[in-house]
Amino acid sequence: MLRAAHWVAVDTEADSLHAYPEKVCLIQVSTAAGDRLIDPLAKFPLDSFLEALSGHQLIMHGADYDLRLLRKHHEFVPSSIFDTMLAARLLGVSKFSLSDLVENYLGVKLEKGPQKANWALRPLTDRMEKYARNDTHYLKPLSDHLKNELSEKGRLGWHAEYCARLIVDSTTEPDPDPDQVWRIKGSHRLSRPALAVLRELWRWREQEAIAANRPPFFVLSHELLVGIAESAATGQSIEPLFPRHLSERRSSGIYRAVQKGLAVPSDHQPRIPRTSAHRPNEAQRRRYLDLQKRRDTRANHLAIDPTLLASRSVLSDLAHDWETHSRELMNWQRGILEKPL
Repeated sequence: MLRAAHWVAVDTEADSLHAYPEKVCLIQVSTAAGDRLIDPLAKFPLDSFLEALSGHQLIMHGADYDLRLLRKHHEFVPSSIFDTMLAARLLGVSKFSLSDLVENYLGVKLEKGPQKANWALRPLTDRMEKYARNDTHYLKPLSDHLKNELSEKGRLGWHAEYCARLIVDSTTEPDPDPDQVWRIKGSHRLSRPALAVLRELWRWREQEAIAANRPPFFVLSHELLVGIAESAATGQSIEPLFPRHLSERRSSGIYRAVQKGLAVPSDHQPRIPRTSAHRPNEAQRRRYLDLQKRRDTRANHLAIDPTLLASRSVLSDLAHDWETHSRELMNWQRGILEKPL
């Protein structure tokens, strides 16, 4: 039945706010035959279902996270997608959430629903089921409106190229660098001894989070990890930084991690990262300003967000070496940016 469908809309729900590591808890599918909820947590194989999906262009909304989840947990990569959020952005729509688009294009006001619910719980409540079905129920008529507008503006090719890039970018993530995964927000200000402590605290927190099946921030926040590492490395007491209801077991675990970090010999302590950013010369600065003006002028004329053409970091790369980095642009972006004003 799914293989013969003329169109397929897909969404997913995960439990990233409630479990660690997260998992896909629900796959919503809509076709002309109706809306279906697929339960990946049930004890039946999904191979034939995913194989049937692979033969279709999938209509999705804000697909990047869904694509990552499906690739990571089910090794599924679609051959083609139509992303309604991306379509709206390429049309210059400023409010592009699903509820905004459905209301503006279809005249239907969606309930905000249990967005932060634990989707691993069974059975799902009626309210959760309704919310989940609504995530795909309106995607086909919405995509029809958006596709017509993209075609009228000559941007359908832009969208197709962007969707193809989105699939690649979301499903080919490199393996995490073991020297980078623990360098959390705030770590840039730490000394090498403090970084050694932070690394051990991060490893301890990962073990705790996995054992408790809870996201790491439920164990200790980034801010507290950095604060404890900084205090320990400078000989200050760390106990005043502990949360009030921290268990004795976890307190002991923190102390052990701190001692292990402090015992790391100085020549084995993590390096303080040095910025490798290229310092632009005067000619490159002028090229950057010229490219920025060109991007902003064209984006204003097209009534789209300038970052859809190029982010600041991409502009910096282009100003440094256009020949090399312009190849990394999508064809439609390069066509717009390469022409002088």
